[in-house]
Amino acid sequence: MSLLTTDKRSWFPAWLIGAGFSVNRFFGACLALAALCSSVLAQTNAPADVRRLSLHDCIELALKNNLDLQIDRSSYTAAVFTLAADYGAYDPTISISGEHDHTVQGATVIGGFPIPGVKSDNDIFSANILNGLTPWGTKYNVQSRLNDQTGDSFVPVTVLTTNGGIVTSKTENVPVPFQNSAASVKASITQPLLQNFWIDSARLTIRQDKNRLKWSEWNLKLQIITIITRLEQAYYDLIYNRENVVVKEKALEAAQRLVAENRKKVEVGALAPLDLRSAESQAAASEADLIDARNSLAVQEATIKSFITGQYRDLAPEPIEPVGELTAPRQSFSLQESWAQGLTKRPEIVQARLDVERHGIQLKYDKNQLLPELDLFGTFGYNGSGLVFSGALSDMEQNEPSWSVGGSISMPLSRTAPRNTYRLHKTQMEGFVLTVKRWERDIMVDIDKDIRTARSSYEQVGARRAARQFAEADLDAEEKKLQSGKSTPYTVLQKLRDLTTARGNEILALSTYNKNLSQLSQDEGTTLERLKVGFQVK
Repeated sequence: MSLLTTDKRSWFPAWLIGAGFSVNRFFGACLALAALCSSVLAQTNAPADVRRLSLHDCIELALKNNLDLQIDRSSYTAAVFTLAADYGAYDPTISISGEHDHTVQGATVIGGFPIPGVKSDNDIFSANILNGLTPWGTKYNVQSRLNDQTGDSFVPVTVLTTNGGIVTSKTENVPVPFQNSAASVKASITQPLLQNFWIDSARLTIRQDKNRLKWSEWNLKLQIITIITRLEQAYYDLIYNRENVVVKEKALEAAQRLVAENRKKVEVGALAPLDLRSAESQAAASEADLIDARNSLAVQEATIKSFITGQYRDLAPEPIEPVGELTAPRQSFSLQESWAQGLTKRPEIVQARLDVERHGIQLKYDKNQLLPELDLFGTFGYNGSGLVFSGALSDMEQNEPSWSVGGSISMPLSRTAPRNTYRLHKTQMEGFVLTVKRWERDIMVDIDKDIRTARSSYEQVGARRAARQFAEADLDAEEKKLQSGKSTPYTVLQKLRDLTTARGNEILALSTYNKNLSQLSQDEGTTLERLKVGFQVK
């Protein structure tokens, strides 16, 4: 631009004129080139499109993209799979085995008594067709067995021989072939009547993990409430910082206008140069305040972005503009109702009560383990035998059942470990109960403080609004006095600073009041209901 305001005769080279160039045409080309460069620079340095987001838009994005919530959801999913895995204790199992045994044992005579020898081959097949545990503690087993044995039994035989009238004896092992097969199938059950009757280790794990699944659900809800509350309060701070930038801009405009007016008065001798310096100082201070306010706004935008995206790089260049403005809706507070909500809906106290419930399950198991083992059992099956497998199976089909019933009792002479484990967990139970009581006290104290703070901040809003209105009227009156010569620029500057402070205090009071309402909802556990955010786990 400085080139265009320079005198053409002194700036334009003489040799170009001599060459027959038209000055006007050349300047027209320069103007066109400057316009083109300005357009390119404007497109290059143009700020990113502003993204306008309401509070509910931010909450929706946070529920979808917030990394902390994604981590908490994975913890809940892990609890679901853990509980599902516990039911594997009731999965029946099947096992099949087969083996071949070969045995050789020579016949001998010990103490004059012949001991026959054996050479045998055994083929054994066995199967646990069903083996497992039921949810009420009954153990069951269905098994079968096939055994096929073939071989020779060596029997010592004395052989007499005569040679020349002399009789001699000789013992020889004579093989006697044999073959037999056996088959059986048997079902058995064992039912505990005392220890492991109402609860056992499998049921203990399942009940505790059901409890932990509920605990994880409430923990997820707690994290959602916490994130939304922090986001809501950050959103109110964003509105405050944006409004504060507007206030600082107005203050700078007013200060610069006063500088311009004072400069004109100094030029005509109606004002001392010192008053101009005071106005310029105030303008410089206002500009510094504006720079600081814009930086605070940028920082607060970054905070909002950290809540609503997991890909900060993509959203970082995009400015965020909040939708709406800060208001001060009047609230009617009921301490008793707030206490009732906090003591039933606050996730922390529900989790503390679930901890008590979980420990109660452990105590039931510990107490059950102090009882003796008294089990009732029964078996029923079929047996068969024959020379070969088919004969054994055919014989088993001839309805030759076998059965048995009985009971067993087992009681250690001392139960040192179970007794002390029960006492330990009983002592810990008392601590969990006290934790619940402590949460009840803390919740009531927090809500009491929140209500008092919210009431005070609401009154602050009214007082700050009145102070801002008075400051506006005071500045207007002082400016009129200055125009009539009854005031000084320094006094006007003071009134301007007072108005800027009053405006900032008013929007700060509005932000604080809304944040206090948000904090009260969090301590009541009603954040999701107040903001109409649905919560459901699948």
